[in-house]
Amino acid sequence: MTLPSARRVALAALKIWRTKEDFADRVISRLLSNSSLASADRAFAIELFYGVLRNLTLLNFWIKTLRRDRIDVDARDILRLGFYQLFIAKTPEHAAVYETVELASKQERPIVNGILRSAVRRKKELQSRLRSEPLDVRFSHPRFLIERWREQFGQEATTTLCEWNNQPPPIYARINRLKIDRQTFLERYREARSLPGILNFVEFPSPNEALNQGDCYVQDPSTAIACELLEPKPCEKILDACAAPGGKTSHVAELMHNDGLIVACDRDADRLRLVQENLSRLGVEIARIVQHDWTKRRIPDEIRAAAPFDRILIDVPCSNTGVMRRRVDVRWRLKPTDFPRMQARQIEIARAVTPLLKPNGVLVYSTCSLEPEENEGVAQALLSDLPVLQFEKEGRCLPFSDDFDGAFAARFHRER
Repeated sequence: MTLPSARRVALAALKIWRTKEDFADRVISRLLSNSSLASADRAFAIELFYGVLRNLTLLNFWIKTLRRDRIDVDARDILRLGFYQLFIAKTPEHAAVYETVELASKQERPIVNGILRSAVRRKKELQSRLRSEPLDVRFSHPRFLIERWREQFGQEATTTLCEWNNQPPPIYARINRLKIDRQTFLERYREARSLPGILNFVEFPSPNEALNQGDCYVQDPSTAIACELLEPKPCEKILDACAAPGGKTSHVAELMHNDGLIVACDRDADRLRLVQENLSRLGVEIARIVQHDWTKRRIPDEIRAAAPFDRILIDVPCSNTGVMRRRVDVRWRLKPTDFPRMQARQIEIARAVTPLLKPNGVLVYSTCSLEPEENEGVAQALLSDLPVLQFEKEGRCLPFSDDFDGAFAARFHRER
């Protein structure tokens, strides 16, 4: 019986992701939950899996340079792991070649061994060839995304954005001030590092203990933009229309000092269970959780009974192009037709929610997208379609200039 190893787990994850059309984080999480790997090996398996997904086009370019004949898809996955170790992870050459060849079947081993050893010999040549390749090859992004971003942001920013997306993200956490103040948190968790100018967020490489205690919630500082634009107050009634997994909901509860009412909605029952778990651990006492799909006409009685709301947050489902370094396989799932499709759905959700806002109430629309269709395009559509709304201000975060995940939020108030 072959013992499990980090490389075998990563290889299994690549095959499942390629054949089952499941999300990358779910694939690797399930495999690791059923493995007996030590923590260091688990971390290596995650690095290999995500590293290959981040660099698919690049790895395929190097493989094709050395082997133009057809390669079996399973053997190609093994070669991708080998090339990633040799060229990007900087694994010692002997270990990268020997351990990777061991993953192959007896029939595949001669081919895999020959290609990897050729890669070792021709390493400088392969790296130099890459310099003349376009961005979509060098940084493994779909060409249509590169072209969109180049037109919107320019060449330099697009290059920086692609580099950003290919870096493993730091772990940031929001200090949960419902349970602990900032000073006590920093004294208790010495590994947490303050972020300049951002008082309630920290960089926190090992947050497990603090998470279990409910003292923090892992999220990027860019997520605060929407909550800060919402400006929730104690005693108010707030609707969080697309609440899962609950990070913004808990932040809003914190800003309200756990005083008032938050109706937290999502259409998926499993995701709502996650919301409930997160809010309970974080000590949120004012949330009422309701399952609802805003594309359906009938609004549940639990929501109608609480309306009208003082403020509404619509953190809509989106393309996630602002968080690609965290959602590694997003780039391979997106198609050009997704942006107008997502925009239509986002506008539909906003139209359904707006009548639940009281006169002079505040509505905040937010995404973690960089795309104008999903951001300014939706904001303009709301102003055109819903005359009761007046635009007040917006906030955004761009990875290549702000060093955090991409985010957009627009604040409106209802006149009547």
